[in-house]
Amino acid sequence: MAIELKKAGLCSFTIFERACEIGCTWRDNTYPGAACDVPSHVYSFSFESNPDWSRMYATSGEIQSYLQRCVEKYGLRRHLRTNTEIVEARFDADSGIWRLATHTGETVTARVVVAAMGGLVDPAYPSIDGIVSFSGEMFHTARWDHECDLTGRNVAVIGTGASAVQVIPEIAKIAARLLVFQRTPAWVLPRRDRVIGARAKRVYRRFPWVQRAVRSALFWLSEARGPMVVLDSPLSRIAERASLRHLRASVSDSKLRQKLRPRFRFGCKRVLISDDYWSTLEWENVELVDSGIARIRSRSIESADGEEHLVDVIVLATGFAVGFSRAPFPVTGRGGRGLDAVWSRGATAYKGMTVAGFPNWFILMGPNTGPGHTSVLVYTESQIAYVLQAIRKLIAEDIGWMDVRQRVQDRYNAGLDRRMKYTSWSSGCRSWYLSEDGANHSLYPGFASEYCARTRRLDASDYEFGPAVRRQEETD
Repeated sequence: MAIELKKAGLCSFTIFERACEIGCTWRDNTYPGAACDVPSHVYSFSFESNPDWSRMYATSGEIQSYLQRCVEKYGLRRHLRTNTEIVEARFDADSGIWRLATHTGETVTARVVVAAMGGLVDPAYPSIDGIVSFSGEMFHTARWDHECDLTGRNVAVIGTGASAVQVIPEIAKIAARLLVFQRTPAWVLPRRDRVIGARAKRVYRRFPWVQRAVRSALFWLSEARGPMVVLDSPLSRIAERASLRHLRASVSDSKLRQKLRPRFRFGCKRVLISDDYWSTLEWENVELVDSGIARIRSRSIESADGEEHLVDVIVLATGFAVGFSRAPFPVTGRGGRGLDAVWSRGATAYKGMTVAGFPNWFILMGPNTGPGHTSVLVYTESQIAYVLQAIRKLIAEDIGWMDVRQRVQDRYNAGLDRRMKYTSWSSGCRSWYLSEDGANHSLYPGFASEYCARTRRLDASDYEFGPAVRRQEETD
């Protein structure tokens, strides 16, 4: 967003980052094996190709370095305030500005706010009887303890999601014994990762259009496969058969295969990709425990079948605390409306970006804009272009504020709700995609290309506008 603002000649902005550095997921997730599960060429900005990706699926550190290079290349450091957390936002109707409070008590004013807080940020810690009594070392994958040496030790990994399938093969290489506690098996497809050779890199550097063509081909391939993941239809059987073939090729033990075979529709939970996760579970020093956890003791984990497993270290691969019915911090809009109250039955927004009653407040990766089958950057770049249109309109026409009409927002979300019942996410399983009442406020029930088309042009008739207010104070 900052890069596009600068390209448009709009340089009066500040980026607030609560951590000490940019990067979020790729800053925080540094566990062994951490990598993206979207091909590197698609998981990069369309306007900033990287000819030097080392692998088809870039590692966490490599992506973090790429993001930092973008910060330096586009001169964003002078706009960036790290170690600064926004704890409250309030819209002042008289002046038409937002007042943001930082954790230090400072008040910052802004004409426009772009809320770009991701959903997969704060680790989710499991509620397991006795977990606080464990006297060994225990940490979350998103808060990896690099001082903890797992070599030759008894390690337990709780969880078998996207982070777990990456870290488990790495731990198995060095641990004396590895226990994998599985609650629900997942559909897994082969990653088919490979090194990108020096020759390919030279071609990408000399002919950037080749890399752009590869990026486009990978995107449209993901779009073609999209219905297998998104729709609750016979098409998902094709993907299920591919996953089962991968399972048979990876695991020779028929009893273990039965424990690993999902019993829900493909795509209902997040589809995982890995070349070596399933095969690792057959190693002599690795054991899959699928009976559930009864309690954690001082130096052991008792499974639901009554067996006690001695462990030195517990790794929590239990995902993130995703809030679908709350604001990231108190946000008060027109008429004193709180975003928490508006979202009490689940977060909704118009095209995932604007919420009625909260003028000049734009969201990146808001409600129902998550991808189920492709790169998140395809969605965010479309949102950035849409928000930029709105900001340009506010400035060019000297408009005080713009606020999406409630009926427009309601009609849009009613359409999403009608489509959601035909998706795999609504086919009967429980997942982090769903809120407590079973509603899906996270993913977009369609193609990425469709979402891009629907957000290509800002329609002024969708919004109501407030007059410009002459302000004495300088605002961003």
